[in-house]
This record gives sequence, C-alpha cells and structure tokens, in this order.
Amino acid sequence: MSESNERPRMKIEEAKDKVIGAIAETMDLYGVTPAAANLYATMYFKDQMTLDEMRTELGMSKPSMSTSVRKLQEIEMVKKTFTRGSRKHTYVAEKNFFRSFMAFYCQMWEREVKMNLEAIEEAQEDFIDVIKDSTSTPEIVAIAKKHYDQLEESKKYYHWLDDLVESIRSGKIFEFLPKDQED
Repeated sequence: MSESNERPRMKIEEAKDKVIGAIAETMDLYGVTPAAANLYATMYFKDQMTLDEMRTELGMSKPSMSTSVRKLQEIEMVKKTFTRGSRKHTYVAEKNFFRSFMAFYCQMWEREVKMNLEAIEEAQEDFIDVIKDSTSTPEIVAIAKKHYDQLEESKKYYHWLDDLVESIRSGKIFEFLPKDQED
C-alpha cells in the first residue's frame, strides 16, 4: 500500500477510534458492562460480525463475548442476522440511535411503571385496611392517610411516564421534539 493511501486510512481509523471510545464510555447508561460497551462501539462501524470476528478483533473470551452479545440483544442494540450460505451467526449493531434510545428507555420505563404501580396499589390497600380498622388510633389513621395520599400523588408521575413511553413508541414525541433539529 502506498504511503499516500496509508496516511488517510490511519486518519480514518483514528477518527473511528474517537467515536468508539466515546460510545463505549457512555454505554454504562444502558446498564452494560465495559466489555459489552466496547463490543457495541466496535460493531457500530462494521456491516456485520460473527462471534469469531468479534473475539479476534477485541480479544475477548468466548463466555464474555456470548454474555455481551446476549445483553446487547436484550436491549435491542444488536440483532442476529441470517447470511445465506453461512453456518455462522452474524450480528449487526443498531446504528439508529433514536431507535436504540427508544427501545431501551421505553423498556426500562415500562418496567418502572409496572413494578411501582403494582407496589403502590398493594400498599394503598394496606393503608385502607389500617384506616378502616376500628382498633387503629386516630394517630395511626392519620399516618396511614398521609402515606396513602403521598402514594396517590406519586401515581401522577407513573401515569405521565407511561404517557411518555406511548408518545415515544407512537412517534408523537417528534411533533414536539423533531429529530432533525439544526445545531
């Protein structure tokens, strides 16, 4: 390879390394290990990779590679693809950051809403039992009512969060926050 081609190729690799480093550094937001973050960031600039190619490129052990790929698939950052004529599985990194953001955060927020609303409903039933219990003192009833009302107020947040998820999934959020805003 001529020197005139080598310098631009090195410059391309250096530029890619800057982005790979930044992506890998911030992937902790998605709850992934540094190994999985580095894998995703590396895959971002590839069309597709096999597990063997990933291991070779990153020097990861087979168990660590499998765990990282599985985690990235769970959060919809990597998809398994089919290549005709090949027996090896290939994987592709999600390159649309809007889609990966939406998939991950909607999944997390839906989990938060479901878990917390279920706990709130159960706790409120317990508070109602205390309030209706004829053996509860006025002080205990007041405490139960206070906590019941506090939980009732917190439901507004979870319903709002649920609406936010729906607006993201339906695309309505982009009416208020367009994707293609100028810098």
